[in-house]
This record gives sequence, C-alpha cells and structure tokens, in this order.
Amino acid sequence: MNRLYHAPLSPFCRKVRLTLAEKRIEVELIEERYWEPSAEFLRRNPAGKVPVLRMDTRFMSESQAICEYLDETAPQPPLFPRDPEGRYEVRRLCAWFDDKFHAEVTSKLLYERVNKKMHGQGYPDSRNVKAGATRIKYHIDYLAWLLDQRRWLAGDQMSLADFTAAAHLSCLDYISDVDWNRSATVKDWYAKIKSRPSFRPLLADQVPGFPPPAHYADLDF
Repeated sequence: MNRLYHAPLSPFCRKVRLTLAEKRIEVELIEERYWEPSAEFLRRNPAGKVPVLRMDTRFMSESQAICEYLDETAPQPPLFPRDPEGRYEVRRLCAWFDDKFHAEVTSKLLYERVNKKMHGQGYPDSRNVKAGATRIKYHIDYLAWLLDQRRWLAGDQMSLADFTAAAHLSCLDYISDVDWNRSATVKDWYAKIKSRPSFRPLLADQVPGFPPPAHYADLDF
C-alpha cells in the first residue's frame, strides 16, 4: 500500500493529495506531527517536512517534485500541458503560490492562527495576521485577472496550477480567511475545483480544536 505522511492543513500535502486522487492512485494517509519529528520520520525525510510519499520501497519528498513525478508516471489525466510554454506557465504559477502566496498569506494567517497553537508556540502575532489579511486581497485580484483571460489559471485546461492555488485557499477557507465576495470569478473557479471528487476528502478533514465554518464543506458555499 502506498502511504502519504501528511498534515491535514498543510497546503503542500493537500496539493499532493489532490494529484493522487485525480490520478486515482490509492494511498493510505498517515498524519505526521512533523514539528516533533521522530528518528523514523527523519530517516524518511532528513528535512523533517511533510509531505512524504512512499511508493513501493521509495520515499519521496517536496510537493512539486512529487506531483511532477506522478504526472510523468501516471499520465492520465494530464496535469501539465504538452507544450513547453504551457508547462512553464504551470510551473510559474505553482511557484507563485508555494513561494510568494505562502510567504505573504498562508504563513501569516494559517500558521499564526492554527499552527502556533498546535505547536505550543504561543499566541498569534497580530501584525502578521493583519499583513496576511491585506495581502490576500492582492492575490485574489491576481487570480481574478488570470481567470478573466483564461478558462483555468494557466490556460484552457485544468492543471496542477489550479490544484496548487486551491490547496492554499482551502486551508485558509477552513479558518474563514478567504473573502469569496471579493471576486465572483474566483469564487466560481474555486466552486468548480471544490466540487471535484478528488476534493471531497479534503472537505471531510477535521482538526481538533479548530472546527471549520459551515460553508467549508458546502459545494454551493
């Protein structure tokens, strides 16, 4: 049995979970307290980070590398275009969300509101929360700009870029930190992603001490 060592509210883990589900690759989920890494976990990934995917006897880390490996070894349905320009654009947007969005928004909202408490690191820093709440508006506007010109984020076909963005937004939506009224275009795009069968396990996630809002699992918001 394939295994994915993960944390429920990690956007990087969710990105891999969505890719596995789209590819219909069955996997056993093992929740990992990566902030208290055991010697066994560090043997799987010396970086001490999740996700870690075990397929057969091989352990793989880093969400983007995992997802590209899965797309190459299980090509249906494809999550990258065939042309180099299209593949570049998917990678560019994946990096945008995993790097820029994560640094400016996810780490400022989710990590302050949830991770600090879970990790026993004290209370949220209000300055970080305020900064994240301000910057997410800019990113939603950027999503809206992309979707005004394209059917999906990177082009005419759904791709890993859409799942990467949705993974981050879904974590923030779990703690009610996404203003879906800011852009009807972005809300409609997310509703399409949210209604896919691959997304349903994410909507069933429950983090002790942090119940999700009622709209979180509602496909019609």
